[in-house]
Amino acid sequence: MLGIAERLDTAVTTATATPQLEQPLTLAEAYEVQAALLNRRYQRGEKRIGLKMGFTSRAKMVQMGVEGMIWGRLTDRMLVEDGGDIDFSTYVHPRVEPEIAFILKAPLMGSVTPAAALAAVGGVAPALEIIDSRYKDFKFSLTDVVADNSSSSSFVVGAWSDPAQDISNLGMILEIDGVARQIGSSAAILGHPLRSLVAAARLAEAAGEPLQAGSVVMAGGATAAEALAPGQHVRLVVQNLGRVEFNVK
Repeated sequence: MLGIAERLDTAVTTATATPQLEQPLTLAEAYEVQAALLNRRYQRGEKRIGLKMGFTSRAKMVQMGVEGMIWGRLTDRMLVEDGGDIDFSTYVHPRVEPEIAFILKAPLMGSVTPAAALAAVGGVAPALEIIDSRYKDFKFSLTDVVADNSSSSSFVVGAWSDPAQDISNLGMILEIDGVARQIGSSAAILGHPLRSLVAAARLAEAAGEPLQAGSVVMAGGATAAEALAPGQHVRLVVQNLGRVEFNVK
């Protein structure tokens, strides 16, 4: 497992594609690799600040040819300032997807109800995740993706809003250079983004890393992802929540 983690870590740090894993992994083994991969990054000074959910919409499952949710870790060095820039050369196959983000004001652990999850939320915001599979030709299995930190690479979060508002069915428009490329709804995220937060609490606790106050949780893509290219301006507008954006350099 450590050898696979080292290989994937090298792919990330050098922005170089690596072949699909030769040896089949169980899902549990893939998460062991992911943990080892992130431990290498923690040893270099990165700090875990949250969790991202993946494959929480039917559109993403269809696009990636998989079934079922996955998750990955977020670190402080993955956070991009709203309106800031990303360097295209530091990615392998960067794509962007529109999301809803939560920030917790209290710990959230184990099996919880949506009401309990909402009570622990300090804010909700429009968000963009830059996913980046490190595998050659963008070909991989479900366990390959999980081992690769569920393709998590960078994320951008907009202004935080009152979590008490209804976020069950908010219109979402993903624009690239002012042109709408994906139009969807927050309802595509498991029917309600709070269900993704409930799942995140359960999965994080099971992994021995329960969500703490201050944790950021990315609820998962509401639409299929869009490929990125240098020179682009990316913006997400979410009904009632506002906008979030970044530039590709």
